[in-house]
Amino acid sequence: MTDIVTGADGRTLSSRGVETRRRLLEAAERVFADLGYHDASIVKITEAAGVGQGTFYLYFASKKEIFDELVRDLNRRVRFAMKEASSQGTTRLEAELLGFGAYFRFTSEHPALYRIVRQAEFVSPEMLHYHYEKLADGYVEGLRESIARGEVGDIDPEVTAWALMAAGEMLGMRFILWGDGKVPAQVEEELARIIRCVLEPPQ
Repeated sequence: MTDIVTGADGRTLSSRGVETRRRLLEAAERVFADLGYHDASIVKITEAAGVGQGTFYLYFASKKEIFDELVRDLNRRVRFAMKEASSQGTTRLEAELLGFGAYFRFTSEHPALYRIVRQAEFVSPEMLHYHYEKLADGYVEGLRESIARGEVGDIDPEVTAWALMAAGEMLGMRFILWGDGKVPAQVEEELARIIRCVLEPPQ
């Protein structure tokens, strides 16, 4: 099922309109990452997207509105990538490792995610909360289901979800944002060991 995409005035967009809106979001991702929110401008975003400034207002009412939508968009896409990958796992541990791998691949392709989420703390705190809470909600639910099936130990699913999210984000920052753009195999192996220690039921 395809979500209905609307413009600034609430009208349903044509396929061409959806594509233009996507170009504006992709341009905003680059501009906000490179310049920061305060130095970014609608003019710079429309120039990067290759559209006229007036076109912007057909899709977004303000710079803050496109920033907020960019956070939602990146959040939807990273959650989709992680869910698609983790669903291929046959055990909870496999699902965890596949999900983390997808997260690292996504952030390697979209390192702006880190910078934009950090900016949200000051620009749009509600979107900072939205981003992490949306990531956590599905994670907590998945861990609860795994506990019910006896696949993991006696853990607190909320604490565990937030702790493992923090581990993934910090490792991504260290090796993707501040490193050479990818997480080394030995780091993924060590993360797998940590996750196994956290999740596996005691023998």
